[in-house]
Amino acid sequence: MIADNIRRISSGIASACARVKRSAQEVRLVAVAKSRTAEELKEVVEAGIFDIGENRLQEALKRRSELSAVSHQLSAVKWHMIGHLQTNKVKEAVKIFSLIHSVDSLRLAEEIDKEASKINKIQDILIQVNTSGEASKFGLKPEDSARVTEQIGKLKNLRVCGLMTIAPITDSPEKSRPFFRQLRELKDRINELGTVNYELRTLSMGMSDDFEVAIEEGSTMVRIGRRIFGN
Repeated sequence: MIADNIRRISSGIASACARVKRSAQEVRLVAVAKSRTAEELKEVVEAGIFDIGENRLQEALKRRSELSAVSHQLSAVKWHMIGHLQTNKVKEAVKIFSLIHSVDSLRLAEEIDKEASKINKIQDILIQVNTSGEASKFGLKPEDSARVTEQIGKLKNLRVCGLMTIAPITDSPEKSRPFFRQLRELKDRINELGTVNYELRTLSMGMSDDFEVAIEEGSTMVRIGRRIFGN
């Protein structure tokens, strides 16, 4: 079932890319693990998806250990922190995550930089932007993003790869489009300003219900759980 679901999602990614004349190779699929078992994640990896997203550090540590017991491909897996990261969890987070999607303050970035420097690592990160303005969501205000990104971009052991957002839950994927478009325009503006001395390329946006719209608006990374694993 999981392999079939991934094929359907890959087809959706390809269709969305074709509609806006993009290559499907530009978009990475991150499988959101949440409460899934090691056996389910093994199926994901065997289907050719090596990017796994976790909302909590402790769950990532547990699943990483469990997956190592059932799959010989653990070394190929890239772990993504997609949930809110507390500063007291940073030390362990930098040891296992390839990409932290949810950096939403200079203070958090400085803590990640400090811990990454201790293990001689350049940590890839994304800046989380609250494009919807919802109080329930983490992320920088759009109007603060360029300034804070510039400050974070000066930290030596971080690489700001791009931006991330979570669209509001709606009854139609089309209603997510303005929020995805806003993030793309913000990335373009930051690049035009030369806020960071290298180009931001990654846009992490789009989930199970709205990933095709996100891709049409420039997403390079979609975070999908339910469509892969079922309810």
